[in-house]
Amino acid sequence: MKNYDYLIVGSGLYGAVVARELTDAGYECLVLEKRAHIGGNLYCEKIENINVHKYGAHIFHTDNSVVWSYVNKFVEFNRYTNCPVANYKGSLYNLPFNMNTFYALWGTTTPRAALEKINSQRPAYTGEPKNLEEKALSLVGKDIYEKLIKGYTEKQWGRSAKDLPPFIIGRLPLRFTFDNNYFNSKYQGIPIGGYNTLINALFDGIKVVTDTDYNKDREYWNAQCNKLIYTGTIDSLFDYKFGKLQYRSLRFDTKLLELENFQGVAVMNFTDRETPYTRIIEHKHFENALSEKTVITYEYPKDWEEGDEPYYPVNDEENTALYNKYAELASQNKNLILGGRLGLYKYYDMDKIIEVALACAQGEIYRRKC
Repeated sequence: MKNYDYLIVGSGLYGAVVARELTDAGYECLVLEKRAHIGGNLYCEKIENINVHKYGAHIFHTDNSVVWSYVNKFVEFNRYTNCPVANYKGSLYNLPFNMNTFYALWGTTTPRAALEKINSQRPAYTGEPKNLEEKALSLVGKDIYEKLIKGYTEKQWGRSAKDLPPFIIGRLPLRFTFDNNYFNSKYQGIPIGGYNTLINALFDGIKVVTDTDYNKDREYWNAQCNKLIYTGTIDSLFDYKFGKLQYRSLRFDTKLLELENFQGVAVMNFTDRETPYTRIIEHKHFENALSEKTVITYEYPKDWEEGDEPYYPVNDEENTALYNKYAELASQNKNLILGGRLGLYKYYDMDKIIEVALACAQGEIYRRKC
């Protein structure tokens, strides 16, 4: 007899939701976490009564009422609205691109005048855009691209926009209203008390072992369970048999400042190429924390190296083909389920990761009942 029905590798949001649902359905789960804490990239550290987002800003937003009801079973959310500001060489612009942005750029006061300005700056390309730069210029024109997209994007991905595929930006919404709410989602907020409150509630009563790397002793851990749900990097699971997948990583420089308010907004993006960091996060504004001090984090993008946290999959053709080889190998093991951003090699917002985690758990529960 195995000790556990499921071994779940990784205690991020995907692992937490799957573990909660399977446990509530009566199955024994064991969760392994390589880091010293649970919660993955949602983990918060309390400094001077401020919940510091240890791995970058996380703002929950969704249009899915089922997901919203689900998270609200575990924690109450505040009404935080994401209204980031872009800083281009000292000039400030509201995001997303809206009438406040257009007024700051050109002094336009009507939607018609702003649209005419954008249209006048759109190049007349023939055929499909060949790279990210052509795609962005065709969508928003020269001024918005050069001041608010080009430098930020090139820092984020570590290469020229002319060398990036056009699909990376997908679309660049232009909002012809004076609305600084970054998301169009119906529901938005931050868990009151920080994301640890949500993660702790999801793992309540579930055994979690931290500081433990599953890949260093797979045979032992596999012997403890009937089925494995794996949310780590898929290439490491197979000892990089086909080669290593590429990721972009981040470096954070966090400072405690002896002042009450540093920049007046939770997230400020620095969109010129010369500034080495992409943004500064001032954490107290996420929850209006009462503190005479403030905590800020400079966020620096970087290429992923062994030992770094892999944040963003590089979903170009080469890496997608490599991932598919690993996914095919994984599909041959009926006792293995891949999940999360790293296991599925795909960027997910938090609400989407909850959707796929719930689908996974419900599928397992249904299968076992049958």
